[in-house]
Amino acid sequence: MSFATPWWLLLLLVVVALAAGYVLLLRRRRRDTIAFTNLELLDRVAPHRPGRYRHLPAAALILALALLTVALAGPTAEARVPRNRATVVLVIDVSLSMQATDVEPTRLAAAQAAAKSFADQLTPGVNLGLVAFAGTAAVLVSPTTDRPSIKRAVDSLRLSESTATGEAIFAAMSSVDTFSQSVSGTQDGPPPARIVLMSDGKQTVPGPDGENEPRGAFTAARKAAEAKVPVSTISFGTDYGSIEIDGDRTSVAVDDASMREIAELSGGQFFTAATEGELRQVYAELGEQIGYEMRRVDASRPWMMGGALLLVAGLGAGIALGRRLP
Repeated sequence: MSFATPWWLLLLLVVVALAAGYVLLLRRRRRDTIAFTNLELLDRVAPHRPGRYRHLPAAALILALALLTVALAGPTAEARVPRNRATVVLVIDVSLSMQATDVEPTRLAAAQAAAKSFADQLTPGVNLGLVAFAGTAAVLVSPTTDRPSIKRAVDSLRLSESTATGEAIFAAMSSVDTFSQSVSGTQDGPPPARIVLMSDGKQTVPGPDGENEPRGAFTAARKAAEAKVPVSTISFGTDYGSIEIDGDRTSVAVDDASMREIAELSGGQFFTAATEGELRQVYAELGEQIGYEMRRVDASRPWMMGGALLLVAGLGAGIALGRRLP
């Protein structure tokens, strides 16, 4: 915790002086009582003298002054607060491998359910866009705070051939850039952006070994890093996934290596998920990172409340115990 105006804390010296003065006053009163009073007579006249409870009003008021002094100094503390400005583009692989049933009921169905949950979890100030890709990439929804439109687009996803991961990243970057230009005239400028890429396999366009081609995945990741738009990747599926093509079973194992490389090149994070539940957990973690941030906020309210309550308690105790204000 830190303070916006710490010089107010000097008033604590006054509070300490009041406490010291109260203690000295008690000692002086006790000394005078012993010196000038017949103790035997006093015991007969006032056998039930005030006990330790008589100090409660003064103690409460002194503590109240201390708490209120701290509140005046403007205490601040780090707190997790919702972002009111951020852009996220969710990129979902809809290649034929997403029909594999190693993730129940299918990879695509599980991905759709988790993606809609992700849209619901994001804080209202985050603009969310959607890109789907197979052999080509398409921006289905530009960044918006309209969550129902995102979920409708997720429900409409359909499978297609090939996997153009690089094109998907370029399409997401283009969507981010278009949105940023539309808000660049505002006082705060364009909000920070991130791409979340979920895929289950290696790119096939421009070729399985073409990640470093001009339109390849690794090239796109480097461009994203230059634009300061990190790509967080999710490798979704298992090593034993397979699909049927023309009557033959074809293995569609996940490709963790390329997904990890894309994340590292772009400055993003790499995740794996082998079930819908794990995918939801990944999205939940990303939602926390994207939707919230740590800020220094005003923390004086608890001190003010505590001081006010102690002030009232001190006054009440003074009236109850001594039938007078302390």
